[in-house]
Amino acid sequence: MPDQPTDAPVALTRGELRAQRRGAAIGEPDRDDREHAVPADWRFSDRSAEGWNEWLLAGALISLGLAILGGAVITTFWQSPWAAASATLLLWVGMIVPIVVALVRSRPAGLLRFRALDALYGVVLGALLRITQGWLELAAGGSGALPSAPRVDGAIPTSWWVMDAAAAVTVAPVVEELFFRGVLLVGLFTVLRRPFGVAAAGIVALLVATGVFVIVHGLAVPLAIDHALSLTLLGLVCGLLVLLTGRIWGAVLVHAVFNGTYVVLALAGTVLS
Repeated sequence: MPDQPTDAPVALTRGELRAQRRGAAIGEPDRDDREHAVPADWRFSDRSAEGWNEWLLAGALISLGLAILGGAVITTFWQSPWAAASATLLLWVGMIVPIVVALVRSRPAGLLRFRALDALYGVVLGALLRITQGWLELAAGGSGALPSAPRVDGAIPTSWWVMDAAAAVTVAPVVEELFFRGVLLVGLFTVLRRPFGVAAAGIVALLVATGVFVIVHGLAVPLAIDHALSLTLLGLVCGLLVLLTGRIWGAVLVHAVFNGTYVVLALAGTVLS
């Protein structure tokens, strides 16, 4: 027997019923649904990064400047093997404070997301940057010999193992990337995106964050031209990764591999020397 036509009402979802009561179309998303939707990527929406503004940038630079000044005082007046390490720790504190403030204020959507591809970026790009650094050193007239760790009474000092080896591979990449490619780059991009557009904001944020990154390293240790170029390339690559992927962890891993390969080469040079 053929099915009989029916005029029975179709069951509506709760959101559709609310939409009907407001006179809205059935297919239009309900306001409550829109409010609980996943926020847009921080590169294309101001909402999730609204706390990363001019005041945050100013505070971050002030905190960084005070830490640099304090580190200079330590290395000038404290004659100790741990003076340089203490200055570095203070510098990291000066970066960590604005990082924490920024993440408490708001978390740019997608910035802290991790993808397996980020690990591939880290290994490949970090190794390529280290190889490029070797080429630049040779082009600048260097010998191309392996670096080596310092020795005190024939042994590598504890301060080197702690700061130049362990912390340089684990702490420095996280802190520095969250500060330079996180707070500075994302903050500048967010401030400049609306008045100047995505492209101009990205270029300016990339160049400024990279410039500050190189300057800070130059203040800590005088840089030869090849080292300055290597750090510039590192800053540009990490910044481009953040801008192109919207995520920070690829940049962190590139930085970690770049630093880690130096530690491995330094240990090899020390053993073979």
